[in-house]
Amino acid sequence: MADQDDGAGFLRSFGLQLKLLRERRKLSRAELGALLGYGEDQIASVELGRRIPKPEFIDKADEVLDAGGVLKAMKGEVQRARYPAFFRDAAKLEAESVELHAYDALVMNGLLQTEEYARAVFTMMRPPLDDDVIDQRVAARLARQSLFDRRPAPLASFVIDESVLRRPIGGPQVLRGQLEELLLVGQRRTVEIQVMPLSRPQNAGLAGPFTLIETKDGRRVAYVEVQNVSHVHAERHLVRGLEVKYGILRAQALTPQESMGFVERLLGEL
Repeated sequence: MADQDDGAGFLRSFGLQLKLLRERRKLSRAELGALLGYGEDQIASVELGRRIPKPEFIDKADEVLDAGGVLKAMKGEVQRARYPAFFRDAAKLEAESVELHAYDALVMNGLLQTEEYARAVFTMMRPPLDDDVIDQRVAARLARQSLFDRRPAPLASFVIDESVLRRPIGGPQVLRGQLEELLLVGQRRTVEIQVMPLSRPQNAGLAGPFTLIETKDGRRVAYVEVQNVSHVHAERHLVRGLEVKYGILRAQALTPQESMGFVERLLGEL
């Protein structure tokens, strides 16, 4: 349960700071909300650490409350607090990526998940997460997907094991929505999606999922995660080994065009 407190404590501290600044200006939550363009309930959620404020909210609140940059200075940490501690370094690298390549064998990659699928994933975690934490994690996961709308967008590819596409996480309707989303994302010119069929006699990814990232400053790293234990590898020989493995995986998988046809057939079975 410690993972739930990590980051949540910082959000509560930010919320308390916002409350103190609001009270110093003798404003009610409703009055501050009116000045910022938010509802009273939304202001309350931020002050209680239950809602992660957007960067533009923080900037405007800093100005309206005459905070002198105090709230703005916390903006970076607020955004990092959206993620569990074990993923924060990877999230920063992901946001800076010019190339991103991932092999997934257990669950749909977070960059491809629908809101319903992501919520189902977080809801089934054990020990169970608090409802507020689930809401924060879902919002953070969806926010990561703005990566695809960046200009220029990073070149991204995903090799997905067939078992991931057949596992009905959240139920058949959630899976249907997820597969439809996969077809939409696969139409992007900067994204390629390939399916690794269960019928393949060879699979270079049996050691588990991993992600390869190249950042805009030329760093090439690998991210691996299992049971909330993660590591970012920067050692060149380790990264090179996973790059070779990923190249083999892409060769063993269906082509992007074949993969989209495969997903369409799975949808027809639901």
